[in-house]
Amino acid sequence: MSEPKPFAYESKVSSDDRGVFVPWLKDAHELEFAPGLAIKRIYYVANYGAGVIRGFHCHRKEWKVFIICCGAAKFVALDPEHPEDRHTFISSARKPNVVVVPPGYANGWVSLEPQTILICGSSSSFEESLGDDERMDPYAFGDVWTVTGR
Repeated sequence: MSEPKPFAYESKVSSDDRGVFVPWLKDAHELEFAPGLAIKRIYYVANYGAGVIRGFHCHRKEWKVFIICCGAAKFVALDPEHPEDRHTFISSARKPNVVVVPPGYANGWVSLEPQTILICGSSSSFEESLGDDERMDPYAFGDVWTVTGR
């Protein structure tokens, strides 16, 4: 069996005259893509301005699940031992892609809009995460953060 790789899937947006509803977990304890994988911690991270980089960091045991609820972000996940195995995802409040990062991948994100808010789910408690956390320079693998014109 091959090791899981980072991936993203688009969350369904329900919208009416009251606003929007965006589910990203099937229930409070289980992710749709991996039955049995428990989420132990949910938190949010907010960037005040566009261009703020959070990362890189890597966990050897911990799964991470991310979704943007306000603003937009570019996510990068890569294997630190094989940085050419790079995965890039865009998520925004308008197109909420759920980004899933398995253990062993360095990951980070850059806000593309001011006031970007990221909701995070983790398979580890805060205490477990501290013992499984490796921080890296955001440019350790080159400038992967710049948005290039097309």
